[in-house]
Amino acid sequence: MFVNITGNADPKEAQAYVDYLEEKYGRKLESLDIQIDGEYADLSYQFAHVPFERIRRITGYLVGTMDNWNDAKTAEERDRVKHSLDEGQMEQL
Repeated sequence: MFVNITGNADPKEAQAYVDYLEEKYGRKLESLDIQIDGEYADLSYQFAHVPFERIRRITGYLVGTMDNWNDAKTAEERDRVKHSLDEGQMEQL
């Protein structure tokens, strides 16, 4: 994580801002710019990337992957009717 301090602030104060933002938003900071002007602090920050996991609705269940499914549920997914749009239908939309 990158922290840039402009003005008169000690490392403990900078760490307090980092802890505050990470606790408030529940995310890790990637960078933090602190500009101190007297008693005021202007914070500009960017959070670290959060990986996205695709969630699908398959056979009535919300799942990310089917890794832990038993054979019967896997067969149910394999045998289901899958719907799609062809190019002609897409043009009508």
